Amino acid sequence: MQPAPLSAEPCILVIFGASGDLTQRKLIPALYDLDRQGRLPAGMCVLGVSRTAMSDEAFREKMHASVKQFSAGFEPAKWESFARRLYYFAGDGASADMFPGLNVRLAALGERHAILRGGGQPNLLFYLSVAPTLYEAIIANIGASGLVSEGKRWCSLNAQAMPWQRIIVEKPFGTDLASTVSLNRALGRVFEEESIFRIDHYLGKELVQNILVMRFANSIFEPMWNRNHVDHVQVTATETVGVGSRAANFYDAAGALRDMIQSHLLQVLAMVAIEPPSVFDAAAIMREKIKLFNSYLPLRPEQIARSGVFGRYTRSAGGDQPSYVEEKGVSAERRTETYAALRLHFENWRWAGVPFFVRSGKSLAAKLTEVVVQFKKPPTDLFRSVDPTLRDRPANRLIINIAPREGISLRIEGKVPGPGLAIQSAKLDLDYLQRFGGEVIEAYGPLILDAVRGDRTLYKHRDEVEGGWRICDPFLNSPELRAGIEDYAAGSWGPAGADHLIAADAPGRQWHNPRPDDVR
Repeated sequence: MQPAPLSAEPCILVIFGASGDLTQRKLIPALYDLDRQGRLPAGMCVLGVSRTAMSDEAFREKMHASVKQFSAGFEPAKWESFARRLYYFAGDGASADMFPGLNVRLAALGERHAILRGGGQPNLLFYLSVAPTLYEAIIANIGASGLVSEGKRWCSLNAQAMPWQRIIVEKPFGTDLASTVSLNRALGRVFEEESIFRIDHYLGKELVQNILVMRFANSIFEPMWNRNHVDHVQVTATETVGVGSRAANFYDAAGALRDMIQSHLLQVLAMVAIEPPSVFDAAAIMREKIKLFNSYLPLRPEQIARSGVFGRYTRSAGGDQPSYVEEKGVSAERRTETYAALRLHFENWRWAGVPFFVRSGKSLAAKLTEVVVQFKKPPTDLFRSVDPTLRDRPANRLIINIAPREGISLRIEGKVPGPGLAIQSAKLDLDYLQRFGGEVIEAYGPLILDAVRGDRTLYKHRDEVEGGWRICDPFLNSPELRAGIEDYAAGSWGPAGADHLIAADAPGRQWHNPRPDDVR
């Protein structure tokens, strides 16, 4: 893989599904914020593509309302200059008949913004913000249209003068291993792997990226970051809201495991668990993540139900939120999980014997995304002879809080001032926003800018995605696990089975469920 360029080259960002919710709420507001900060390359423009008939001006007006509502800071003067970057083309990306007209429009925009390159074509970045069922048809049509010329670029005497073509694919990347392999093959028939950007907005969150910095830029952590000192690791993503209107058109066919664990949380886990890469670049980091997923210890069929828990929320006492099975469009017979917890093991030198617990759910007690690294207790209880009440003090614990308030805390034990020996826990706490300041940026913006640069560090390789499905498929396909799905009250911390799961091989292990007065 060639090293990513340091600066972003101008291109046309072609968004398929431009009239959809993701484009309006996330993509265009994030691009506007980048432009407001002077981070978009001069000449870069956006062409929205969707079946809805709309003029350029109508598209700009629609995006104007979205940017005012969802951007980090709306400024009318900045909007006027940004709006001149926005264009629209009506058409069905799944139909090959649309592409001759699209080709002509792209060439005209490249000329208007003076970004044409060798061969009279601009750089192109495609973004699939459409239903996953349309992915393969649109990818095939892009290839058949002649818009992608990667082979000619690499064979050119001056490859840097030739236009590049890249594609961003929104999750979900398939619904199981077989569909993911099919999607990756469809992509590979048109694009080189280094031109494919499988986006996961969780990897754009500052604290997820900072996990690597914390581990590898601070020598105090890495010597303890292994099976000799770590008891277990927890990765949690919970929400207080229920599924609501997403039930019928997406969630009931997906569930918590597909929606959150396979896509987002395994990537967060990988940042915690990988070996140090040789250098900080996309290829080295991807190789380490692939090695980690390949070291996953597969379970026998009879072990699956003992290593996972599914749950779905019910109406809480006195609550007005309906239970999941009462949501419109839900089929109770599917037994779709709104909560999933897994116990995973990786058979490598660093982590052999250390369980990784991953959980995610809807309608729970708090909105929380965090990593908990629970260290082992000291090998001997030095203070037991001083005071019997000092027995069984809690072990040290590192918490990486990704949302809602980014920060890191370390629980240590300390002596309470005064006569005698009294020990209490205390937290060393780093609040990122308070310490470093800065404007909170929607994760999609920096990730799109990385794709413009050609930097895949925070994107997924095909082998990572397929490795994640190899882990999750047996849980998804377990009849015993699906039949044993548990109900849990809305507003609780989930089904009782999850507590049994984490304590099964070490009584006393508990999930970190923050109290209302906890900062971290």
